[in-house]
Amino acid sequence: MTEKTCDNLLRIKTAGTLELLNQSPHYNRYEATPYETLDELFTEYTIQSTDGFVDFGCGKARVSFYVHHHFQASVTGIEMNGQLYQDAIENLVHYRRKNKRSGGSIRFERCYAEAYDISATENRFYFFNPFSIQIFMKVIGNILLSAERNERVVDVILYYPTSEYVQFMEHQTPFTLWKEVRVRQLYEKNENERFLIYRLGE
Repeated sequence: MTEKTCDNLLRIKTAGTLELLNQSPHYNRYEATPYETLDELFTEYTIQSTDGFVDFGCGKARVSFYVHHHFQASVTGIEMNGQLYQDAIENLVHYRRKNKRSGGSIRFERCYAEAYDISATENRFYFFNPFSIQIFMKVIGNILLSAERNERVVDVILYYPTSEYVQFMEHQTPFTLWKEVRVRQLYEKNENERFLIYRLGE
């Protein structure tokens, strides 16, 4: 199915890219995770309905809606760009009209990722290179502090991971690489087409 077809099934609009003009160099442009790669990830990795999923740099929130629709987990999207945040809210209105089934909550917060206060119920954290390594380090630090205060198994999911993110996770955090999911057909041409799932606490 095409990206547009998948969007239509969820009643959302998330396609395309968006350059964030006049922004700090710490923040990268908007680009949604392709649906085909999400399908690949979730054939090998499962979210439980009891999980709390956080999508950092959620943009128009494709991943947030995908996870909520398929797993009924509680989902929070974090986005600091005003236009993208408004797009996510508009998508939420249309999504709720179509998806009235019971399940976890879905919400969006407009704030800087490093300022987001991580809840004790949140345990799955998703990143598609939304910002610089400096901000990523601060966010991971916040996740670790939360896991220290409220002990639980925590996963950090990286799509198309940069070498800086990988080196930091492997050499400067207590997380260990739990699983690598390669996107078939794409990985052979581009080794960045993969998900790395780092786990803490198991």
